[in-house]
Amino acid sequence: MPLSADDLRRFLGTIHPYDSFPAADLTRIAAQFKTLPLKAEDVIYRHGEPCEGLYVILDGEVEITSDTGEVVSHLQARNSFGERGLMRGGLTGTNARALSDGELLLLPTDDFRALIAANDSARRFFARSRAREAADAARPVALTETRVDRLMAVDPITCTVDTSILDAARLMRSHRISALGITDGDRLAGIVTLHDINNRVVAEGLDPSRPVRQIMTANPETLPPSAIGSDVLHMMMERRFGHVPVVDNGKLVGIVTQTNLTRFQATNSASLVRDVARAEDAGAMAAVTAHIPRLLVQLVGAGNRHETVTRLITDIADAATRRLLALAEAQLGAPPVPYLWLACGSQGRQEQTGVSDQDNCLMLDDAVTEADMPYFAELAKFVSDGLDAAGYFYCPGDMMATNPRWCQPVHVWRGYFRRWIETPNPEAQMLASVMFDLRPIGGTTALFEDLQRETLEAAARNSIFVAHMVSNSLKHIPPLGLLRGFATLRSGEHKNRIDMKLNGVVPIVDLGRIYALRGQLEMVNTRARLEAAHGAGLVSQSGGRDLLDAYDLIAQTRLEHQATLIRAGGKPDNFMSPNVLSEFERSHLRDAFVVVRTMQSAVTQGRGVIG
Repeated sequence: MPLSADDLRRFLGTIHPYDSFPAADLTRIAAQFKTLPLKAEDVIYRHGEPCEGLYVILDGEVEITSDTGEVVSHLQARNSFGERGLMRGGLTGTNARALSDGELLLLPTDDFRALIAANDSARRFFARSRAREAADAARPVALTETRVDRLMAVDPITCTVDTSILDAARLMRSHRISALGITDGDRLAGIVTLHDINNRVVAEGLDPSRPVRQIMTANPETLPPSAIGSDVLHMMMERRFGHVPVVDNGKLVGIVTQTNLTRFQATNSASLVRDVARAEDAGAMAAVTAHIPRLLVQLVGAGNRHETVTRLITDIADAATRRLLALAEAQLGAPPVPYLWLACGSQGRQEQTGVSDQDNCLMLDDAVTEADMPYFAELAKFVSDGLDAAGYFYCPGDMMATNPRWCQPVHVWRGYFRRWIETPNPEAQMLASVMFDLRPIGGTTALFEDLQRETLEAAARNSIFVAHMVSNSLKHIPPLGLLRGFATLRSGEHKNRIDMKLNGVVPIVDLGRIYALRGQLEMVNTRARLEAAHGAGLVSQSGGRDLLDAYDLIAQTRLEHQATLIRAGGKPDNFMSPNVLSEFERSHLRDAFVVVRTMQSAVTQGRGVIG
C-alpha cells in the first residue's frame, strides 16, 4: 500500500539530511519522491548507466557491487544509494540489485540537483557520502590504479647536452641515481643511464671529456603524469627500458625506474610487520621502518580510509615494540615478575601517521620488589632506545617507560588515577588525557583489565573531574577565522599554515575521550569512540553523524598532506597551507571545523547535540 504524503514526510524526517530540513522544505521534497516496487533479484541499475536519481530504501535489502563485481555494501531500510554517480557526472559508479522484495523511493535527477543547489546541509552530506563510498569501495593497491606521478622520482636531476660524460657520471654518483635527463633549453633532449656509460664509454674506450649528447638516447619515449603504472611496466617490457621519463607540457617532471616499480609492488603492511618481527636488532628494524613513508603514500593513493591507513601503520609500531621486548628478555633474562608494556598517545589509539613519537609506560605486578626495579629500568631503556632508532623518536614530554614515574606496580598506578580523578588540577588533567588512551602492547594484559574498568567507573561518577576534562579539551580549538577563512599560525617556521594535528584532529580526539568517560566506553580509538557514543545516544543522531563526517574529512586531509610531502621527496609533517586546497576543498574543510567547534560548545553544556 503506497505511503500517504504525511507518512512519507515522517519517514524522511527520520533520515539525515532531511531531519534537519524546515517543515515546509521537508513537505516539498517529500512530494518529489516517487515510489517504486522492488522484487528480489531485480537489477536497479548497472555500472556506467545514466543515473535516474537518488534512491532511498523504504523496505527490503539492496546489494551494491563495484564494476568488477566485488560486493561494496548491503543496504537496508532508510539507507540511500546512487549519490556517487549523481555527484560525479551523472553515470552510475556501481551496480545495484535487490536482495529481497520491498519498496524504493526515487528522487529524480533534476530534483536531486535542485536540492543540493538550494540546501547547504544536503550538499555537504551527499558530497561527504560520495567520498566515503568511494573509499569503502577501494581495492588493494595495484599498478593499474596508480598514476605515474605517484610512482616517479620527482625533481629529476638533469644536465645540458654540452655537459661532459665525466661530469654527468659524477653527477649520477653524487646523487646516487642511475639516470640523468639531458636538456636542451627547456626541452628534454635525451636520457643517459649508467648502463649507457658502461656500454658506450667504458667498454668502447670513449673519451669521457666528450659531450654527453654523443652517448645519450635522443628523444626518448615518455609518458605523461596522468599515465598509470601498468603503462610504465608495459613500455619497459616491450621496449626493454629500465627508465621512463615523465613529461608534462614538454618539461621533464620525473623519471620512473624499475626500482620504483619493484619497491611499489613489494611494500605492504604485512611484509613490514613480518620483517620487523624477524629483525635481529634495532638497526635491522630501522631498515624496515624506513619504508613506512612509502607505505603511507601507497595506502593514501589507493583511496584507503584514514582509520585503515593509521591502523596498518600502528600495527608496525606494535610489532616493533613486541620484537624489542623479546630481544630485551633474550639479553636480560626472564622478567622477575609479570609486566605489561602499554602505549598511549597516537599508538595507543591506533592512529599513527607518518610523524610519530613514542608514548609508553610499564605496569608491574604488585609482587615486584626494589631489587627487581633495575631489570625493568634496563628493559625500558632497551625498548625505548630501539624504538628511537627505528624512527619513533623519544617523547618530548618524557612520557615513556624510561621515566621511573611511568614504570610502577599496579597499586601505584591505581593511586595515580585515583588522585587525578579526585584532585583534577592542570597536571592531573593533562596526564589523565594521555593515560586514558592506554592500550596493552606486550606482556600480561590482566594487569590492566580491572584497572581500566575501575578507572572509567570512578571517572564517570565524578562530574567535577569530567567538567575539568571538558575544560582542558577546549585548549585545542579548530582553526576558524573571520569571513569564512582559516586561523593560521601567525609566526614561526610554519607561519600561515594550519596545524592539522593540534587544531585539526586533536579537538576531535578530546571529544571522543570525553564521550568515552561519560559512557564508560573501553575502546581507545577515536573513531570507535565516536561511533560507540553515537550508538549509545551520548550524542544526537544528526550531531554524531556530522562529527564522524567531520573527523573523516579532517583526518583524511591531514594524511593526504603528508603523502604529498613524501611524494615530493620531503618529510611528512602536520602543517598545511590552506592555499594548496581548491575553493571547494577549503569550503568543506571549514564546514568540518565548524561542526567540531559546535560539538565542543555542546559538550560544555552537558549535551552532545547540535542545536
